[in-house]
Amino acid sequence: MGLLKKNPFGHILIFKKWLIQFAGLMTHQRYRGFNELQIEGSELFNDLPDTGVLFVSNHQTYFADVVAMFHVFNASLSGRVDSIKNVGYLRNPKLNIYYIAAKETMKSGFLPKVMAYAGAITVERTWREKGKDIQREVNFNDTENIGIALEDGWVITFPQGTTKPWKPIRKGTAHIIKQYRPVVVPIVIDGFRRSFDKKGLRIKKKGILQSMVIKEPLQIDYDNETVEEIVEKIEYAIEQHPSFLKVIPEDALTEMEELNEARRWSNRP
Repeated sequence: MGLLKKNPFGHILIFKKWLIQFAGLMTHQRYRGFNELQIEGSELFNDLPDTGVLFVSNHQTYFADVVAMFHVFNASLSGRVDSIKNVGYLRNPKLNIYYIAAKETMKSGFLPKVMAYAGAITVERTWREKGKDIQREVNFNDTENIGIALEDGWVITFPQGTTKPWKPIRKGTAHIIKQYRPVVVPIVIDGFRRSFDKKGLRIKKKGILQSMVIKEPLQIDYDNETVEEIVEKIEYAIEQHPSFLKVIPEDALTEMEELNEARRWSNRP
């Protein structure tokens, strides 16, 4: 690596490496210490191409979810399957990992601005800004940047565009899939909403069993499947299709999460 080598977005890679290493060291105990992250399916990462991979996941906090993914991705690539034990995997982190985030979120303070350097592709929300519903045309520069990131490496996206569960998948994700034809890998997370505050910066509760399940890539017919069909396929894959909710009252969701968490702890080896 050249001392001042840059990625396609102008970020100096050695600075990005130091930032990922520092952030990883500072956050490791959030997933293996104060709380415990249970991982399933991370052996898949070693079979993926180095570029052109899109990870789609449900979303529970602004930052804790994606930071956990950086840990799991790098641990797996260094030979730690379904484990983030021993932070030695941070010695040579994968530097071409990106994540899609709202511009509004990444400009909300000093720490988000620093974290953006680690790999954020900022996009303008077309449906909501500053807590209010809006209608805005798609910024095609945002879409182009996602394409550049896919050409350079792996991209993480949260296609619901919100940390609230059971919200619909944004069609923009399906359009990106049809346009750039990435390998699409679903990830299902749980426990982060109870572990952290909404931003994912403050630990809200300790002793929570978090989970991350990495699934096999989706089989997608890029030419013939419609946007709606791809959206539905993603909804099922990340377990956010309305059929998963069934008729569960809104105020019963927290109680159900606690029950599921207790079951996961009781089933641990």
